[in-house]
Amino acid sequence: MMNRNGMEEPLTLELRPYEATDLAEICSLFYETVHTVNARDYTAEQLMVWAPREPDEQRWHRSLLAHRAYVARAEGILVGFGDIADDGYLDRLYVHKDYQRRGIATALCRVLESCVEAPRLTVHASITARAFFERRGYTVVSRQEVVLHGVSLTNFAMEKLRRLP
Repeated sequence: MMNRNGMEEPLTLELRPYEATDLAEICSLFYETVHTVNARDYTAEQLMVWAPREPDEQRWHRSLLAHRAYVARAEGILVGFGDIADDGYLDRLYVHKDYQRRGIATALCRVLESCVEAPRLTVHASITARAFFERRGYTVVSRQEVVLHGVSLTNFAMEKLRRLP
């Protein structure tokens, strides 16, 4: 929402652990975000295999429960989500297409990274997300070509080394 000076109003975010009741909103946010935000870096065919209209919701639910998963809510809607495994692999981090560049990914990343004690954090970042992770101290280990249903997608294996107390 814009204030009278044309600036974005600060968001009041609620960050909390994932619950099963979040799943439908997560799947919708994932589809819409990938098909809009990532469209500048990937083809329509790549977007369709990455984020099909009908995801396997039970597979998603099991995966989110197996990790430390968090959602971000603001203005009554789910505006972001992410999850990280105990070994430090940040599996997913997505922000609603209409709430980009508002600090949501940073807030989610901060809470996810603090959930694990791994000395090395890793992520497979999309072309679109690479710069975000670089700003957070991750470095590219390698460029990868991932094949989904016969379609190749580029991403980057990235890592962040950290000292633990």
